[in-house]
Amino acid sequence: MSDIFIHVYLDEDVDVLVASLLQSRGFNATTAQQARQLGKTDAEQLEYATSQGAAILTHNRTDFEDLAREYFNTGESHSGIIVAVRKPYTEIVRRLLTILDSTTANEMENQILYI
Repeated sequence: MSDIFIHVYLDEDVDVLVASLLQSRGFNATTAQQARQLGKTDAEQLEYATSQGAAILTHNRTDFEDLAREYFNTGESHSGIIVAVRKPYTEIVRRLLTILDSTTANEMENQILYI
């Protein structure tokens, strides 16, 4: 990764308003809908996010923990996974900003964080 700031890719079950609020604060955030990735598997979503140098934001803890483990076991890299508890979108953004304001893209690589 070469960016300092984390680019966030929202999988399709995260409220698109999260991306709008992040963008309004100057962060790079893309939704699955914007990327034309609706209907893709979790593995495909993570692969796409990684190809874009983006950390994926998801509510799907179990599947993405399994994918992170698989990436680790095979030596593959990803740009980060952020698992959000289902809360109102404003609360998700508040929690996410804590990470975005204190973590670089390089530090996020191959990490799984919970908000």
